[in-house]
Amino acid sequence: MADNQRAVELKGALLEEDRANQKKNTLSVLLGAAFLMATSAIGPGFLTQTAVFTEKLQAAFAFAILSSILIDIVVQLNIWRILAVSGMRAQDVANKVLPGLGYFLAFAVALGGLVFNVGNIGGAAMGLNVLAGVPFPVGAVVSAALAIFLFLRKEMGSAMDRFTQILGFVMIVMVGYMVFRTQPPVTLALKEAVLPSSIDWMIVLTLVGGTVGGYISFAGAHRIIDAGITGEDNLPSITKGAVNAIGITGIMRFFLFLAILGVVLMGHKLDPANPPASAFQIGAGDVGYKIFGIILWSAGITSVVGASYTSISFLRTLFESVSRQHRWWMVGFIVISTTIFVTLGRPVKLLIFAGSINGLILPLALISVLLAAFRKDIVGDYRHPKWMALCGYLMAAFTFWMGFKSLGAILTLLK
Repeated sequence: MADNQRAVELKGALLEEDRANQKKNTLSVLLGAAFLMATSAIGPGFLTQTAVFTEKLQAAFAFAILSSILIDIVVQLNIWRILAVSGMRAQDVANKVLPGLGYFLAFAVALGGLVFNVGNIGGAAMGLNVLAGVPFPVGAVVSAALAIFLFLRKEMGSAMDRFTQILGFVMIVMVGYMVFRTQPPVTLALKEAVLPSSIDWMIVLTLVGGTVGGYISFAGAHRIIDAGITGEDNLPSITKGAVNAIGITGIMRFFLFLAILGVVLMGHKLDPANPPASAFQIGAGDVGYKIFGIILWSAGITSVVGASYTSISFLRTLFESVSRQHRWWMVGFIVISTTIFVTLGRPVKLLIFAGSINGLILPLALISVLLAAFRKDIVGDYRHPKWMALCGYLMAAFTFWMGFKSLGAILTLLK
């Protein structure tokens, strides 16, 4: 009798330990997915964009940052929750809503991701050049090799999670140091965040596009699906993960804004050729310039990882050959991006065109996901909050308008 009791107690203890381990693994994956999404957004363009807008709006830029964060959270919650409940990636959901739409999205994401990856590789190469004077081609190859090494690891998902978490923390700490050095008026920035002296909604929408546009908003969602964290039972954790992802990006954006604001309000003009680099150098001399190199390399290499992983994840369920050899497709994706950068540099017209196409990916994907939220053959008995869906449709309308406006202007420019 006593032996049976001990056996029952042992079995109960083992089950409890399994639950605890499973919960720990789930939290680890969700944190990794949050950092994957956040670091995918925090690329070289993110740094330049923040510097330029800070110089233009000064303290009032705080309102644009806060507004974009709130909008980003709504977009991210819609995408993460609906895809996780369905257990399907965005392209498969889109194909169920409108046959063929998933193929278009996959092609657009892969093309945009490839072109932007050229810029990400360039950013990583520039970071190494700033840090140690490494020639651009060598810096590009070294950075690409590191990203490839991650994708060839047996535990690719865990390695990718740890890598993005470590470099994400490094970037936040480094920018935090610059905030301390430049001593910006934090109280004024907080006041302007809620009571702005000027508002530019186009800048707000530009920030939204740069944070959750294109492949970026799907980086984390596809990661949790790959890890099997799906279904309504996981919704509370998934919701928290989505908010954390935007929170990490928001903290980085706000810290970077404060660091540059301190420089701008001293009366210094930023170098148009490289606004963030000049801000760091003015704010902390050569040390600041080296810190910028670390941040730029970290931003570039993590964006390479995020773009490669997410772009190929859009093709995996549509083409059997990609599904079977997805690691090697990611490797090829990086190799092609690096080759283009080393041989052609940054093809400006291609980057501009890809940027305009990128602006249409978010509204198309978001609408298809929102339509799927109310189809039982996709989400079963799940009931998506109507307020969340309404906010999602409003965001889709805004980004559609901005995307078409941007595309028209760019096509005229390219003629």
